[in-house]
Amino acid sequence: MSTGDGRNSAGPAVSPDEWTSQVATTEEVVDPAAVRAVAALFDDGLATPAPGDPLPPMWHWAALSDWTASGRIAADGHPVRGGFLPPIDLPRRMFAGGEVVLHAPLTVGETIRRESVVDSVVEKKGRTGTLVVVTVSTRIFGAAGRLAVAERQNLIYRAAGASSSRPAVQPAAELLPIGPPLHRVDDWTWEFATDPTLLMRFSAATSNAHRIHYDWPYATHVEGYPGLVVHGPLMTMALAETLRLQGISGRIATLRHRNLKPLFCAEPAMLRRTHAEGDLLTVGLFGRGESDPCVSLEVELAPASTERSRSL
Repeated sequence: MSTGDGRNSAGPAVSPDEWTSQVATTEEVVDPAAVRAVAALFDDGLATPAPGDPLPPMWHWAALSDWTASGRIAADGHPVRGGFLPPIDLPRRMFAGGEVVLHAPLTVGETIRRESVVDSVVEKKGRTGTLVVVTVSTRIFGAAGRLAVAERQNLIYRAAGASSSRPAVQPAAELLPIGPPLHRVDDWTWEFATDPTLLMRFSAATSNAHRIHYDWPYATHVEGYPGLVVHGPLMTMALAETLRLQGISGRIATLRHRNLKPLFCAEPAMLRRTHAEGDLLTVGLFGRGESDPCVSLEVELAPASTERSRSL
């Protein structure tokens, strides 16, 4: 993910009144090691993109991830607030979705320039009390200086929850690795399986230290969840991976993703296409027996005659 504070210089968090949004500009390499890590995690039979190959859609979340210095890690595992992100005094931070526009393919191993800025900080009243929505915009320019990716991410901050009313899921220590997470059931339909090892490996690949994804006592006793929480970006990337498996990822122009509710480690889930009309389609990730998705991914395809890169 590209929303951490690790790109900023170390220092104490400031108060909201003292904080102003700053443009964070970095020069980075599309990391081949991170690309190999994601390919190994999905283990779905597709070739691992090598240096010089196009980067699959959404894989920049791993290939351009950022490790925050240990001295700037807060109690929840996130970077301390008050640097790039505002110092919001609400403990729960959630990835709510956003939009990714693909103007040109990034390639594995190339040097890029990334510019990120906090566009807005909006306080709202929700069913569970006060929440704050932070919108971050990022532009990624390829080696030739051409805009490759324009992205918007929405983060939600809210108060800590009480103990979950949902039944507790199986303790993480009792869960065994399940192998590849995606299993094709039918055309445009996959089972999605998770285990603590998968979540840990994704956390490492995306430099995400949020403890709800790997620290079962913290997730259940401090943040009040019934088990380890499956990463929102992992679910979104799994949906995007189905587009690679269907052979259409080279035509993707825009992806709009919404994280609507959590999925917990080892809970059965299905990925399936829910809508298709012309060059628009929607895929969703659903818990077992549920009619509303945990994550929805709306995809806008470029016309087949203008496919912008070879098959990924």
